[in-house]
Amino acid sequence: MSLARVRHWVFDLDGTLTVAVHDFAAIRRHLEIPQEADILDHLATLPAEESHAKHAWLLEHERALAVASTAAPGAVELVRELAERGHRLGILTRNARELAHISLQAIGIADCFQADDVLGRDEAVHKPDPAGLLHLADAWGVRQPEMVMVGDHRMDLLAGRAAGTATVLVNQPENLWPELADWHALDCKHLRELI
Repeated sequence: MSLARVRHWVFDLDGTLTVAVHDFAAIRRHLEIPQEADILDHLATLPAEESHAKHAWLLEHERALAVASTAAPGAVELVRELAERGHRLGILTRNARELAHISLQAIGIADCFQADDVLGRDEAVHKPDPAGLLHLADAWGVRQPEMVMVGDHRMDLLAGRAAGTATVLVNQPENLWPELADWHALDCKHLRELI
């Protein structure tokens, strides 16, 4: 399959369409999470009151980052071109949906995504679980092989593989996971050249 033929695109957000700014090591230290642990998975194991308090801190910390979001190189032009071609666009992020909308607004492409096509950690089991991609495929009435998952991290690619979508790794100097990525683009500017 050629990327030029794909009409259903799902993007990770942080580090994919926006410049990555999360300091996950600092977040883990502040929330007293082991450095090797997945933040969301760890928070889910805590007693309800502690989990709620730490989720609330995380949400406010990430809100400040979302408001200050800047677009990754070529991201705005890529998304605008796909939208102008009439392609269906979605977001699948481990962040909160409300913050994803803030980030998209900050970089000027919120109008390219239907509100319900932006899925955060509360709308679907977080990546690498494929639930969000399967939800979008169902909502859009398409088969997963007709979709592509675009992200900057192994978790994005694993979610795509598990869902049966094509996968694109962006914003990494090398294809770190060639067994998971169908395509590798240095950035969204380069990805735009592939469509």
